[in-house]
Amino acid sequence: MSKKLFIETLGCAMNVRDSEHMIAELNAHEGYELTDDAASADLILINTCSVREKPVHKLFSELGVFNKLKKADAKIGVCGCTASHLGKEIIKRAPYVNFVLGARNVSKIADVLHRDRAVEVEIDYDESQFAFKDFRSSPYKAYINISIGCDKQCTFCIVPKTRGDEISIPPDLIVAEVRKAVENGAKEVFLLGQNVNNYGRRFSDVNDKMNFTELLRRVSAVEGLERIRFTSPHPFHMDDEFLEEFARNPKICKSMHMPLQSGSTDILKAMKRGYTKEWFLNRARKLRELVPDVSISTDIIVAFPGESDADFEDTLDVMKEVRFEQVFSFKYSPRPLTEAESFTNVVDSELGSFRLSTLQAYQDTILDSISAGLLGKEYDVYFEELRSDGYVAGRSDNNIMIKVKGSEEWLGKIARVKITEVSRSVQYGEIIA
Repeated sequence: MSKKLFIETLGCAMNVRDSEHMIAELNAHEGYELTDDAASADLILINTCSVREKPVHKLFSELGVFNKLKKADAKIGVCGCTASHLGKEIIKRAPYVNFVLGARNVSKIADVLHRDRAVEVEIDYDESQFAFKDFRSSPYKAYINISIGCDKQCTFCIVPKTRGDEISIPPDLIVAEVRKAVENGAKEVFLLGQNVNNYGRRFSDVNDKMNFTELLRRVSAVEGLERIRFTSPHPFHMDDEFLEEFARNPKICKSMHMPLQSGSTDILKAMKRGYTKEWFLNRARKLRELVPDVSISTDIIVAFPGESDADFEDTLDVMKEVRFEQVFSFKYSPRPLTEAESFTNVVDSELGSFRLSTLQAYQDTILDSISAGLLGKEYDVYFEELRSDGYVAGRSDNNIMIKVKGSEEWLGKIARVKITEVSRSVQYGEIIA
């Protein structure tokens, strides 16, 4: 009988891909098969996130739960970004954990499995050319890393301390992985990196000079590939060449994630984001001008140290002009190993909560207006998920989640859909072609 692996993934799409890598390595080298029942697993992995405080707290509560329900001889491993920054502290706080594996050390999973209480958390370890075995959570789309690490020094962000310096994966390896995914049935690829449009800044070995725009052209040349998505681009690197390629390349999906963080130039400077309110608005206007039907999403932090009422109004002002189709919003929480952790001009917690609820309520009004305008519109939808309520779900080119009545016969197919019912998050429609 094969050994069973249970894995819980917290956080971003890059963590999802890291989990896929670990699943593939453990299957190929150790014979593990996935299970969704932690109680029957021989190995339980938690792939962690440390961007915000809440997922870190969740880690130790989850560990306690898993320790109580696991089999007597089952192992528990903690992986990912929280593993990177807490390291040995995890085993001190939860001594039943068998090993700790940092976000920059994914390729070592089959090794640490056999070293009890192993801690591998080096953030300068280079996996950019490691040939991972293949596993995909979905046969219809493929997550593909194009870089690892981050060179930015945003004062609120712990990622550079957990994932190390930015290194780009060689373009030939990326294109080969795209081809393989397409050969296995994927019509869509999702290119991943902390700052994807900073691609090419640094390679491990000598490579031809290449930026993200040129990489997009190389990837789009893969025969059989129909859709390209990517996250996250950085507003600072959104030059005209990049935006124009985004607009004219028919394989690039017309949805863009533009992490604003704050609409205040003063707060952006304190965050060390590298751009101003005016630059962000200029890029958003250019994007809307080039692609009128583009969907723009963003990240926003409220109550960053020093944020005044005027600074917060600047954020609402950007929201009013750009009219984001999706906003991921958070109240600032200090993270260890970051510069902002030592800032003393802290915003009152209740005021921060008020600003967050105000922002979210304002975004709801924007979404209601946007959703109302979708009624009767038609989109090409790539179906990739079968729902238990008799629906299949997929996304339009510009990232609208749409559900239609249907069965698994539509999975992996693109169909023309007319929207017949709208809501803030999911639209309903009928297939017309």
